[in-house]
Amino acid sequence: MIAIIQRKLGAKLFVAFLTVVLIGAVVLMIAIQFTVPTAFNRHMSGLGPGMGMGQGAGQAGGQGMMQGFYGDFRSGVNEALGVAALGAVIVAVGVSLAFSRRIVAPLRDMTSASRRIAEGNYNERVAVKSADELGQLADSFNQMAERLEQVETRRRQLIGDVSHELRTPLTAIKGSMEGLMDGVLSADAETYQQIHAEADRLSRLVDDLQELSRVEAHAYSLEIQEVNLSALVLTTIRRLTPNARAKNISLTSTVPGNLPSIPGDEDRLEQVLTNLTANGIQYTPEGGEVVISAEQKKGDIQITVSDTGVGIPPEHLTDIFTRFYRVDKSRSRASGGGSGIGLTIARLLVEAHGGRIWAESEGEGKGSRFVFTLPIKK
Repeated sequence: MIAIIQRKLGAKLFVAFLTVVLIGAVVLMIAIQFTVPTAFNRHMSGLGPGMGMGQGAGQAGGQGMMQGFYGDFRSGVNEALGVAALGAVIVAVGVSLAFSRRIVAPLRDMTSASRRIAEGNYNERVAVKSADELGQLADSFNQMAERLEQVETRRRQLIGDVSHELRTPLTAIKGSMEGLMDGVLSADAETYQQIHAEADRLSRLVDDLQELSRVEAHAYSLEIQEVNLSALVLTTIRRLTPNARAKNISLTSTVPGNLPSIPGDEDRLEQVLTNLTANGIQYTPEGGEVVISAEQKKGDIQITVSDTGVGIPPEHLTDIFTRFYRVDKSRSRASGGGSGIGLTIARLLVEAHGGRIWAESEGEGKGSRFVFTLPIKK
């Protein structure tokens, strides 16, 4: 019995309600036993002299009659009290069962739903029937289930994306090697360059996945020092200028020279700026423009990477930094779609520095702006 009460919330609530009623009944009985004699004497004294229990000592017959009368009165009070207590207990049992079941029912629903979610049914939801703490718990449970469903959907998408992206270069490498072995392809520099390019694509994808896992697990340390933002932007432009020139894209910056230094890990911040700038170059058609700008806003430095590229539909702006998220699912890494890993890494690194990052765009074909802030002081 005790083990059942310890395991069942409904049993605990029932016992708690019943205990309160029983304690109240016991207190009532004890109070009655102490107050009945005084109340009896007070009311009998009002009937006339010699009618109290302590009066009429010389009249043995009258005293005996009063003692018997008092005994009958007390027995009647106890009997009425016993019946009332029994009725109260019966009503309390019914009410306790009803309330405990009503309280436990949504918890049972959540328990069953959580078990089904654990089995892989992420579309499970529970009904929110009230606005109290149980209703808030049910609402939080539904939000958790929805996020788990989204994570599972992205996991499946990740498996499909990574499988596709691994298969494409592997197929090309395998085909080239078979062509070389069969003598269909000539063993010249061009063939080897194609094989090397596909192997390089595989290497970049693996590096991106490894870096993402490290950043998400916080398996790295930030070496905080004073960072000169102007020098950081100049380094990024020098690194990515060959990529921009290959597409005839103008890569420039408008960063004031008097910006204060910011505390941060220079290598990680350079990685953020490189990822955002490379993304702008990747999604900007030939003849376009990518501009890096910065300005001081109160206690933060705001850095913006603007491009005149394909733009981002408004409904995708909130998800653009989600790992492996693609605005255009039909794009592959070869066609410029990427896998969304670089932007996710940028978001995590900016947040690790105490900043924020977001994307802005007026829509498709109208370019985009990736903005992040970094605090001037830690």
